[in-house]
Amino acid sequence: LSLCLCVCACCGAWAMAAICLPCCGSSASKHLEIVGNPGGPSKLIRERLTSLQQPYERYPLIINRHQETIFASFFRSLPGIKYRRECLRMPDGGTVALDWPVAGRDGELWGKLAPETRPVVIFLPGLTGGSDDSYVQHMLLRAKRHEWHAVVFNSRGCADSPVTSPKFYCASFTEDLRQVVKHVGACFPKSRIYAVGWSLGGNILVRYIGEEGHFCSLSGAVSLCNPFDLVIADEDFHKGFNNVYDKALAKGLRTIFKRHAALFEGIGGEFDLSKAANAKTVRDFDDGLTRVSFGYKSVDDYYDNSSSSKSIKNIKIPLLCIQADDDPIAPSRAIPHTEIKENPNCLLVVTPSGGHLGWIAGESAPFGAPWTDPLVIEYLEVLENISENKLNFQREKEVVKT
Repeated sequence: LSLCLCVCACCGAWAMAAICLPCCGSSASKHLEIVGNPGGPSKLIRERLTSLQQPYERYPLIINRHQETIFASFFRSLPGIKYRRECLRMPDGGTVALDWPVAGRDGELWGKLAPETRPVVIFLPGLTGGSDDSYVQHMLLRAKRHEWHAVVFNSRGCADSPVTSPKFYCASFTEDLRQVVKHVGACFPKSRIYAVGWSLGGNILVRYIGEEGHFCSLSGAVSLCNPFDLVIADEDFHKGFNNVYDKALAKGLRTIFKRHAALFEGIGGEFDLSKAANAKTVRDFDDGLTRVSFGYKSVDDYYDNSSSSKSIKNIKIPLLCIQADDDPIAPSRAIPHTEIKENPNCLLVVTPSGGHLGWIAGESAPFGAPWTDPLVIEYLEVLENISENKLNFQREKEVVKT
């Protein structure tokens, strides 16, 4: 066991972390697990994804899931994208921040404006994450290169988003996303809208899509490192080395809370503000603050009812779920394989390794974009092309009729 000072992939907190644990989650397999309904739209989409035709080659010096998770956070390059911030006031008085990219290191790339009819993609980072995270910026840069409009949705309190009410956000809270999708649609009335969510952002995204059903305004979505079943994720969070991530995320939550603690003074009810302010685990924070804010009787009730695995059956738009078999934070045993296979709109890809938000593999490894980025943009491009072809076909039919 060797130790070094590293930063958590989810919240940026520093911790002494193991980087050499050969017995923890090591995987030698190169085969992707691909799950989809054999007779639905997902089959047609899968056949067009050339990214899935190659074996998954993890960077050879990465030997386990913890090393991959931490290495990606500590050493992955940061594209250095600059944003224009737009703050949206929510109906309940809360505020979220939308970061629209406006500049980067490649001046020629950022000097070009995408046509207004090009599609838009909304990014939802993980717990306490935001537009400054490297995995978000790499995906945003790739979207820009494909002439997509893109925006990062920073949840309440994240990425210095202003907090204007005594309420943050949680795994089951989809109303802010609903308002963001509506706003982005108004900004780009001629474009189709898509969304990509990581970790807790993926859980929120999948829940939202399930709630909207046939009326979903999105044309497609991608979920990555989704915990799916928060009860199972919570169980694994307290095992072995995973405690490091739990403590780091709790620290990130405490920091956000303490910055805005004055908003909660005298709030009363079942809130335990002291427990939230001094939380050593995510569970402690959720018990002291989150579950009370959103009306759950217990933290276990909150986790059970917030799990996005229950939403899969209600999804009516194309959804790609990408998971790592050795993810320490979004455990593979929580992946709803059966539900995904039964839904013709869903496609699941499980890599043999990748850690949490790591995926140090492919041509950009070890310091560049995650292996998932080319697959994500290819999937979105396939959806957009299918939609565009359908639209052109409909126009041709109308011309023939006239």
